[in-house]
Amino acid sequence: MGIFNQYNGSSFIQLLKSDYPELVSDYPKIVIDSKSLGLIPEGTTITALKFADGVIIGGDRRATAGGHLIVNESVVKVFKTDDYSAIAIAGTFGPSVKMAKLLQTELEHYEKIEGFPLTLEGKATKLSYMVELNFPAAMQGLPVMPLFVGYDIYEKTGKIFEYDITGGTFTKPRQEPYSTSGSGGDRAASTFEHFFKEDMSLKESVELMKKALTFASKKDTATGGKGYIIKSVTAKGVEDIE
Repeated sequence: MGIFNQYNGSSFIQLLKSDYPELVSDYPKIVIDSKSLGLIPEGTTITALKFADGVIIGGDRRATAGGHLIVNESVVKVFKTDDYSAIAIAGTFGPSVKMAKLLQTELEHYEKIEGFPLTLEGKATKLSYMVELNFPAAMQGLPVMPLFVGYDIYEKTGKIFEYDITGGTFTKPRQEPYSTSGSGGDRAASTFEHFFKEDMSLKESVELMKKALTFASKKDTATGGKGYIIKSVTAKGVEDIE
């Protein structure tokens, strides 16, 4: 490691690549056979939903292997990333958690260097880049499929961002005020389709999310665990929902 940094930008990831390449690799050379894939823990159902004052994000707490073997019933799939954004993770559990933690560090580092936080779209783009870096692993059966939400302090509204395995980013338009991912995602989405209404209160939106996750757990054995983790993101910031 050099005494003087060669990289002068505000990206923590680029700093590691430039000055400490031994600590990070762009495209990990992962070789996974089909038998090993069945032993790797996976996170399952995650959801996001807009309401009158912002957006909520949540997920179940079960991790499975091979889609049916329960590995853990109390994992954490929802993380605060900064004061006005949060992420939920689905897909291969280990890389997903690392990505969530790295995004937290990336946003904190940017704000310390620049003196102000990224825009919400800028934060979503940072996550897109991380998903893109994971693409070679995803092609070997180790995908990371996050949902990212935030409160836009300039537009004064909550926003939902979803991703494909290549890092493609999709902002949910107003007429599509919810999103799901994971093995129980389709079932959760059908609950939203039937019961969602415009400008719900926080209480109403939380109850609907619980209903969606419960329905998913009844139809999808990979969804379940010890309750749910739900966070709200509003003008007040990120708050845990009991």
